[in-house]
Order: sequence, then structure tokens, then C-alpha cells
Amino acid sequence: MTGNPVLDDCFAHDRKTLTHHEALTILKERVPVVAAPETVPLEKGLERILAQDITAPRDVPLADNSAVDGYAFRHSDFDQAGGFFRLHQRIAAGHASNARLAPASAARIFTGAVMPQGADTVAMQEDCEPHRQDGQDFVIVPQGLHKGANCRKAGEDVAAGTTILDSGHRLRPQDLAAIASTGQPDVSVFGKLKVALLSTGDELRRPGDPIALGDVYDANHFLLRGLCAGLPVEAVDLGIIRDDAAQVEAAIGDAASRFDVVLTTGGASRGEEDHIHKALDRLGQRDMWQLAIKPGRPMMFGRIGECTFLGLPGNPVAAMVSFLLYARPAISAMAGGGFPEPQRLQMPAAFEVANKKPGRREFYRGFLEKDANGRTVVSKFGPDGSGLITGLRKADGLVEIPEDITSIGKGDPVTFLPFNGFGIR
Repeated sequence: MTGNPVLDDCFAHDRKTLTHHEALTILKERVPVVAAPETVPLEKGLERILAQDITAPRDVPLADNSAVDGYAFRHSDFDQAGGFFRLHQRIAAGHASNARLAPASAARIFTGAVMPQGADTVAMQEDCEPHRQDGQDFVIVPQGLHKGANCRKAGEDVAAGTTILDSGHRLRPQDLAAIASTGQPDVSVFGKLKVALLSTGDELRRPGDPIALGDVYDANHFLLRGLCAGLPVEAVDLGIIRDDAAQVEAAIGDAASRFDVVLTTGGASRGEEDHIHKALDRLGQRDMWQLAIKPGRPMMFGRIGECTFLGLPGNPVAAMVSFLLYARPAISAMAGGGFPEPQRLQMPAAFEVANKKPGRREFYRGFLEKDANGRTVVSKFGPDGSGLITGLRKADGLVEIPEDITSIGKGDPVTFLPFNGFGIR
């Protein structure tokens, strides 16, 4: 990673904290692509990020073909034949015919079969009436079909030379189908980032361990592992670090030497037992800390050599909000996927806020519901405590309240960030 100077004075205790916009600007400017391209079979491309554009080498479909089971004919022959066509040939999918369609004749054709030379229209079989006369097979085609009916043209889906997917795009099932339709068997994608997950705190225990008064189970690890599962990364659990300055520094330094990203939770504030920011300062550089947001104020970003460091708060709600707003887009950018913006919906509020602190951007846990008039509104989960996982579980997304808003009345438009816009189902 290339080095950049730390912003002057942005961490001084007597200076203002960084705004949400300033934090995003720092991340966008200072997070480079670090993942290297690799080629994988198409079937292994799901959820991977394209490292180069996908261009169609040929038309899709390759030739004009029938969209239905029916009868193919030359539209200009209809008046001459009076809708009474002699059957000239039979064409099934995968068995193209080299014979040109004779005048005033039709071909029995099936879905996906290549149109015979000269034919430009297909009548559906259920609208037609087969007829046999003098030892010959005929078909009676109804009036009213327009030229080109039920015929799929060559290149109708994708024309040769068209760029169908851009580098940086995350591959979905429908994207794999589009690539497969061009005949490409493999795809160039960015390699997965290696992410180290570290929890900090003397009080933490893992599920299954005995617990005593003052202990808590490490919910954040499972929260972040699940959130990382939606990104092109390999997340590795490095366990829990005790609240000891030397242990914290040693663990972070070791992780930074082996991983692309170190992601920690806890120990990010200014308390005597918060050692993360001090360790980062000694090992590398701290580019961002102390944000004017709620929850998530202690969110931290920096670098240790070529490794990106992301320090999240210890409370689960703050950890998830910080991850979604800052860590997730930063990791996406490092992995070659660009810096994604969250989906934002304008919704009427079904709640009130009398006195919000100015100068701070707040994110409430929200959920959608119908009001008495059947209108979709957004409600706010009651308690605001950043340690209440119940709010995350019940919420559909986040309600974003800008710095300059100090109160909200019922019916006021608010910005809703749905969780599914972050890839959370």
C-alpha cells in the first residue's frame, strides 16, 4: 500500500470529530485495490468480482430462431398462399436446416430451432390447423400475424462486440448465465482478500465456555464473520486478545504481517484499557478515528505496512453500523469492487424525535410497516442502546438522520437504508 500523510489534528481531543462525509472521503482516497487477478472456472465465479470486462465474442442468439413450437413461413407469402401453406420441412432445436424455404410453404419448427432460410415469421401451433390433401401435408395459418412474430433475431439478446459486464462487477447467478451464453468457460476475477478477525477484552468468552459474573459472550465475532461472508474474502478467526498493551500490539503486528486486512472489535475508545489505537500508532499509522456519528464514534482506520487496519467499537450495534458504513465499502474497494454506496429510500417516519444533538449523524435501527391508511412507513426500534442485539435482529435497516436535523415529527420524510442493500437478507 502506498503511504499517505495522516490528517493534521483530526485526532486531537480538543478538536471536532470527523463527520460521516469526511470519514468516507478519507476511505475513498486512501483505500487502494490490493487483490490480484486470477482466472477461475465459470462455475466458481459466483459472488466474485470481475477483474476485466466481459465482451460478447459472437451474437446471442447466434442465429434467428423460433420462440415457440409452431410453423415458420415467409410473411410476404401469406396473401399468395391464402394462409394455406404446404409443409416443406421439419426443424427441431439443435438440427439446423440448410434448405431454403420453398415459396408458399411452411416448416414445422420447435422452440429454439434455427429459422429456415427465407422464413421470417412463426405461427403458434395451437393457432394453426394441420391438413392433409392429395398425399401432401399442409397447415392453415390464421390471419393477423405481424411480420417477425414469435421469431427471435440473431443478436437480439447481445450483439457481438457488446460489453455485457464491467470490471469491478460482483457476479450474480444471472451474470454467470450471461457469460455462459457467450461460450466463455472461465472468467478473470480478483483474488479473495485475507481478513483477520480479532476480538479484544478481558470479559469476553466464546459460546460453550463457562461464564462468570462480569463476563459476556463474544457475539461480535459471529456478527462480523457473517457480514464478511457476503464479501469476496477469506475471514480467519484469530481469537480473543486480553486487555494487555503488549499482547494487543503483538497480536495486531503478527496479523498485519500475514493478512490483507485486520478487523478488530473493542478497545477502540480512549479508556485506560483501550489499547488498540496506541498499538496502531506504534506499528503503523492511524488515518481516521473518532467520528461524529451515533453509534460508532470510535471507528478507526489505518495501515500497518501493506495491511489495512479497521478497528470497530465493541458494542454490537455500533460494530455492525460501523462495518456496514465504513468497513464493508473499504474491503469491497480493496477487493476490486469499487466503493459501493448504500441503497437509500425516502420514507415517512412513524416516530418522533424531540431533541437530536446537532452536528452528529445518527443511525437508528428501523423497520418498515403499514400505517392505518395502508401506507408504508418506517418505525424506530425503541431503546437506542448500542449493546442491544435485539434491535439489530428486529430491524429491516437503518434510519439515517443528518447532522443538521434536530427533531423529527411523524410523517416527516427520513432516509432509510435497507439491510438488503448491504447484502443482508
